[in-house]
This record gives sequence, C-alpha cells and structure tokens, in this order.
Amino acid sequence: MCTLVFAWQVFGEIPLAVAANRDEAIDRPSDPPTVWDTEPAILAPLDGSAGGTWIGYNEHGVLAAITNRWLDDSPSGDRSRGLLVRDVLGTVTAEDGVRLVEQELQAADYDGFNLVVADENAAIYLEWDGSLRVRTLEPGVHVVVNVGSDGRYRIPERRAEAGHEQAENADALRTALQPEPGESGDAWLDRAAETIADHEYGVCVHEDGFGTRSSSLLALGDEEREYWYADGPPCVTEYERVEGQV
Repeated sequence: MCTLVFAWQVFGEIPLAVAANRDEAIDRPSDPPTVWDTEPAILAPLDGSAGGTWIGYNEHGVLAAITNRWLDDSPSGDRSRGLLVRDVLGTVTAEDGVRLVEQELQAADYDGFNLVVADENAAIYLEWDGSLRVRTLEPGVHVVVNVGSDGRYRIPERRAEAGHEQAENADALRTALQPEPGESGDAWLDRAAETIADHEYGVCVHEDGFGTRSSSLLALGDEEREYWYADGPPCVTEYERVEGQV
C-alpha cells in the first residue's frame, strides 16, 4: 500500500477514520478482507503471496497499516513486512503493537517501511530504514506515503523526481482533507474516498504492470466499526461494505 490518510481523534463518533490505496504489481495475488479465525479476531485483506496483510484492524480496535519505504540503500529483508502487520494485529493495544515491532526488528530483517499503529488512545508512526524512528502523533489528519509523512520526507536520490512528486501529492491531500466546519466523520470519509480516487492528487496509480490494486475505507468508532473495500482502483471500482465486522 502506498497512500494512507487518516483522521485520528478528530470526529467524536469516529475516533479513527482511514482511507488508503494499495499500489502493487498487477499479478500479485490477494484476497479481499475477511474475518480471520485468530485470537484476537482480525478483519483484513490477505496477501496471497506471503500470507500477511497491508491494512486491517482487530477486535480490540487496534489498526495497523503499512507502506513501503523508498530508500537509496534498503536493508535486506528476509521476512515479509505484511507478516509484521499481521503480528501487530495480534496485540491488544497500539502501544503493545509498537513494543512487538521493536522486538521483531531485533529478531528478523525487513525491507524499509512506514507503519501506523493506532487505537482510540494512541496513534503511533514508525519508520524503518535499517534504524527505527517512532513518533507519537497528535490528533488531526495525517498522510503517509513511501517517502514519509506529514511534511517530513526523506527522498532517495535514486527516485528523486518521483519522491518529490509523492511529497507534493501528500501535502495536497493533507490540505484538501482538513475537516470542514461541522463535518461528520462519515462525511469526511466520503470526501476522502473521492479525493484518493481523483487523479489530480496522483495517488490512484495506473502504470504498466503496476498500479492501485485496491482501496480501503475504515471507520473505527466507540460503538460501531465499518470497513468498505474497493477490489480495484477506486476511480472505477465501487466500495462495498465488508461483511462480518469484528
């Protein structure tokens, strides 16, 4: 997944609202979100290649979502980053999830990543490029792309042009998706869905053999949780409500 937008502790009825596009090779197999028979129960799509996931939440309301990290010299990863997301979704709180990541990075090697772990009490952003940086996020709207988040970007020389373009797109998204006066969380998610499908913002990607494969909308509220999924690029694919919420 290459673009993650979320509003944390902005809307009272939906403490965590998420809109995300996943960019991936067209021929990489994946399955749409289902409830996993795990403890705790998890709702997430499945990467059919490595067995992990790129976004999901569990019955305790813990969200985990990851993007690749563009680097000049990426650490060599022998374990899928999607499996790390799956591990985090086995924890009870966001803080527990961060501690698990810290332990896992001592036990296995991973390619570069940006990872968000959040629940109603904390939203935490982790950057891994061979060293780990952890930042606790303030309430507000946040945008994560391959080169960083929220105006803090590290653009590799080998992908300088694309990296600067990503940073500009992320800044434009964050500006466009600031909450409007009196806006509800549901209305914000509707607007976020339109924005991440709008090619003006450059995050619905169509390239030869690669592109935006799916899109996710999540509303994790105090009393109700919803997941909508577009099994294709959101510019041409309708979101459908995922059955069997946890």
